[in-house]
Amino acid sequence: MAEILRVDHAGEMAAVAIYRGQRVVLGEAKGHERIAGQMAELEAQEAVHLARFDKLLTERRVRPTALAPVWRAAAFALGAGTALMGDKAAHACTDAVETVIEEHYAQQIAELSAREPELAAELSAFRDEELAHRDLAVEEGAREAPGYALLSAVIRTGCRAAIKISEKL
Repeated sequence: MAEILRVDHAGEMAAVAIYRGQRVVLGEAKGHERIAGQMAELEAQEAVHLARFDKLLTERRVRPTALAPVWRAAAFALGAGTALMGDKAAHACTDAVETVIEEHYAQQIAELSAREPELAAELSAFRDEELAHRDLAVEEGAREAPGYALLSAVIRTGCRAAIKISEKL
């Protein structure tokens, strides 16, 4: 259970930082007000998830990942970097991240359904919101981003590595 909570907390913390990085870049760019607004809405949803995991860590006496400062900085840089590449690249980042997160939550939900049904239900609701984020990104042209296949593969690989590392550290 500690690994599940630790990694989910790290993931939500990183999601907030990614959207914050994207919003900082796009919020300053003329003509990108609409997408900056979208990123602000997505960041706010992720902040709700993060707050829930903050509470769960405290209630269950689970320490957060020791790499939280590293993940936060890397996630902000990923968000800002993809935003600098353009709107579609920013959405490609969301597509890649949320695809991995959906898979990860699905595994956890299956594992927790019998022994922690209330937590499994919360994770299901969070997963549904992550899928909505991914769907929005796809609608906004994520898969039309220059170098989408490579960009997406690199981001997904990084996410999967961060998940494995955060479970333990």
